[in-house]
Amino acid sequence: MAFTLYCLLQTAILCTNAVAVLHEERFLSKFGFGVDQGVAGFGDDPGVKAQILTLIRSVRTVMRVPLIIFNSAAIVLLLLFG
Repeated sequence: MAFTLYCLLQTAILCTNAVAVLHEERFLSKFGFGVDQGVAGFGDDPGVKAQILTLIRSVRTVMRVPLIIFNSAAIVLLLLFG
């Protein structure tokens, strides 16, 4: 398998899928990234955990519909061109 732009895009889609399917209560709370971990006071700089949790929530919220479209396009391209 050659390293092509399509492989790079497919890797990005798979990594985004992996972040999007992480469940806060079932999986992330085992590692200390639960729902209540991201709460910080006003004026406090958020820590690394809070920033990662915010990134995961943002990816899950913003990328829901585009991921469906990108996954469908990747599947169709893979079926058509092998």
